[in-house]
Amino acid sequence: MAALTIDAAGLRKDFGARTAVRDLTLQVERGEAFGFLGPNGAGKSTSIKMLLGLVKPTSGRALLLGQPVGSRDVRARIGFLPEHFRFYDWLTAPELLMLHGRLCGMADSVVRQRIPKLLERIGLAAQNTKPIRSYSTGMMQRVGLAQAMINEPDILFLDEPASGLDPAGRKLVREIVREQRDRGATVFLNSHLLGEVEQSCDRVAFIRNGEVVGKYEMGGWQTERTVAEVDAAGVSTAVLTRLTLVEGLTIEWHAGRKFRMRLPNEDSLPEVVRILVESGASVYSVVPQRVTLEDLFLEMMGPDAGL
Repeated sequence: MAALTIDAAGLRKDFGARTAVRDLTLQVERGEAFGFLGPNGAGKSTSIKMLLGLVKPTSGRALLLGQPVGSRDVRARIGFLPEHFRFYDWLTAPELLMLHGRLCGMADSVVRQRIPKLLERIGLAAQNTKPIRSYSTGMMQRVGLAQAMINEPDILFLDEPASGLDPAGRKLVREIVREQRDRGATVFLNSHLLGEVEQSCDRVAFIRNGEVVGKYEMGGWQTERTVAEVDAAGVSTAVLTRLTLVEGLTIEWHAGRKFRMRLPNEDSLPEVVRILVESGASVYSVVPQRVTLEDLFLEMMGPDAGL
């Protein structure tokens, strides 16, 4: 068994003169939840479709579970919840799950055993006799999660899984991601809800203009950058300029007594306080702040980037 679930190198996809994905290079290990983030138009959907074997790359290579993308064996071991799904809405949830189980090559007897457990897990056991067309948007999303898990996949691709879900539904998605990861499956998650990604994933990759531009262990960026807000009276422009001589320090904004600065790490904070005190400033507080995944996204993509 290969240690990597996903191993992609130099995947590129051109649609005529337009390049949708320029360079998709990433490795995802077995049993990890991996977040895939980027602004609208960055190439996320095309990247996922190439990994699923639904779109043929112009160049590059990719292996899933140690085998070429698109092989029948690999497809039977994948679960996929697309962002925009269309189900046969005249079916009931059990009928839909039976159909998807058969498409995965599963025996009917095995699918019948799994259906009640899955419907109970997603909170739709009491709705199992109603046609899907009668479901709300959130209920449809839950059914989508169930069909993606019917074959107990080795890789679970979730594209905006919390779309249309209320807080209880978003909590359910987080729990499912954790459960799938705990049983050894790999979860590949794309979501514009960065708080959900931050709570669910082990690592994240950022894609911009069709190219992976950064990969981080969850929370790893917080060891590389620190943000702190300072409340101090008597800080002149000359003092602020002197602070910027501290290696890696930048002043993000300054208003009245308060200013916000970015540093490589918290080890530089004593030096900042020393400079302020020596300059005669009255320091009321220096408060380090947690850098969130959203902060990192805006830093890498720019404040006008959409998800």
